[in-house]
Amino acid sequence: MRSVCCAAGAALLAYSIAGFAQTKTPCSQTVSYPLQSRATLMIDSKPAGLHIVGTDRVAIHVSCSASSDETATNVAFHFSPTANGGKLSIEGPHLQHGNNGLEVKIEVPRRTNLSIRMFAGQVTVEEVKGDKDIEVGAGQITISSIHDGDYRNVDASVSVGEVQARAFGTDKGGFFRNFSRKNSNGDYRLQTHVTTGQIELLGNAEQEGQAAKPD
Repeated sequence: MRSVCCAAGAALLAYSIAGFAQTKTPCSQTVSYPLQSRATLMIDSKPAGLHIVGTDRVAIHVSCSASSDETATNVAFHFSPTANGGKLSIEGPHLQHGNNGLEVKIEVPRRTNLSIRMFAGQVTVEEVKGDKDIEVGAGQITISSIHDGDYRNVDASVSVGEVQARAFGTDKGGFFRNFSRKNSNGDYRLQTHVTTGQIELLGNAEQEGQAAKPD
């Protein structure tokens, strides 16, 4: 009898997880999902403006604003739990020709590892510790609240554009520009790439009044 109950419970749990993983929510609604601190969050987005902010909540909270009702209706969030965190997909086939004024705010636990892929748009990350692996085809990546000693490895590159690593006192521009820094005492890894556009790394160096050095 006990084994039958356990089997039924396991089946119910599996059914709940499967249903949860398949949930899609329109942009017009605000949603929250459990996400533990130090988890890895993968974000796969159609062209948009992504604003990712670290909070003290043990959850991911997603909201958005759009320039038209049509955009708000057709864009959807799809969150799938994974073994070490979760994956958030921002979907909408009509976004292929631009972001149509779509701005998505994603609140995550402060110690979250981020892996982000987007064809075009702008990614802004604030108050989030953890590993960061961010790639944008055309657009801009801005990461603030950087402390030099936090990262054991930093690699920021653009094919055409500019890298402003002001958190590390460096400003580069032109073709095939990159900035690298290693620190054996750091805890995290930071890797960013933009094919055409700009990368800004903002933090303690500029806050302390250290001017960025052009290169």
